[in-house]
Amino acid sequence: MAKFCFRFSRYRRQDKTSWTHFSPYFELNLTMQPKKSLGQNFLANDSIAERIANSANFSSRENVLEIGPGTGILTKYLAKKAAKVLALEIDRDLAGKLQKEKYKNTKIIEGDILKINLPRLIEENNFKEYKVVANLPYYITSKIIRLLLETKYTPQEMVLMVQKEVGERIVALDGKESILSISVKFYADPELLFDVSRENFDPSPEVDSAVIRIKRKENIPDIDIKQFFSLVRAGFSSKRKMLVNNLSSSFQISKDKILEWMKKSGLEPGVRAEKLGVEDWVKLYEVIGNEQFR
Repeated sequence: MAKFCFRFSRYRRQDKTSWTHFSPYFELNLTMQPKKSLGQNFLANDSIAERIANSANFSSRENVLEIGPGTGILTKYLAKKAAKVLALEIDRDLAGKLQKEKYKNTKIIEGDILKINLPRLIEENNFKEYKVVANLPYYITSKIIRLLLETKYTPQEMVLMVQKEVGERIVALDGKESILSISVKFYADPELLFDVSRENFDPSPEVDSAVIRIKRKENIPDIDIKQFFSLVRAGFSSKRKMLVNNLSSSFQISKDKILEWMKKSGLEPGVRAEKLGVEDWVKLYEVIGNEQFR
């Protein structure tokens, strides 16, 4: 299970802020300069914000965790629909301004999703069943997704705006899997919903975005996850090489032995890692597990 660092003094201070109960309709007009160090590109299209909120398909009885509410353009639609919204904002200035706005059943907490004790945050806000909606900074997208998939209380579903290229890699529509796509598909089922042009942000990023849905699987393989992903990483260690060569060089095992394992797993000898789905990796792991990962 993932481990996280946490500043308890900051969390306790922020957690004293009670759930606010005001009108769900609010606007936050900011003249703040976006901070490049935080990868801030604020969504500026209201209709897209509403579409993202609607894509989460949550009812008035469900809770939502929003990561990086920014100016609050998406938060207002989440507050209108959800039972409770917990919005985690790393930017102290933005968090302070959002806390002064009139929200309905919405709580703003200043904190870093990668450093905060997420299980504790979920427990203390009674959020054990929840969904995530977020416009993720490009440079930490993979880390955040992995954290959410591996944490103690995984969200039922995530609707995330990410860099378009990353969204396409996660879904792997071109039939080319990657460590990222396998890491997501091991735990969940990803789906590409729609593209968002860069012109809809302020400031405009250099690339377009995409909104994806990641729905948690009810059951995942009962295997040693650390060992499983060490196998996956070995398989992808050199993109241009065949799977047999990557595994042989990574584990210092003869190609004949690797080919024997692959044959038992139903894999062709010349296959590359990008052609293997989660089920293929699990089967290969189960074949070689007793010998290689004892």
